[in-house]
Amino acid sequence: MKKLIIAIIRDEDKERVSAKLTAEDFRVTQIASTGGFLRSGRSTLLIGVEERCVPRGLEILRENCTPAHSPEEKKATVFVLNVDEFTQL
Repeated sequence: MKKLIIAIIRDEDKERVSAKLTAEDFRVTQIASTGGFLRSGRSTLLIGVEERCVPRGLEILRENCTPAHSPEEKKATVFVLNVDEFTQL
């Protein structure tokens, strides 16, 4: 089954995280976004994966997002969703 990992990370982490993901053959789409703590710069990564690859994708995110600047801030917000249909045009 296909999964979609949606990861909302700090802008400062997006290049490092994306590079590590693509180096391991994950396909990543970056979307600039705003929100969260102090409305600071955020990027949303859309990562389509096979179910068996979800644990490694999450591990890469954990390892490559820098620690939060304060207790109120998180390293990342991550959603893993089921994908019922996938089509490339």
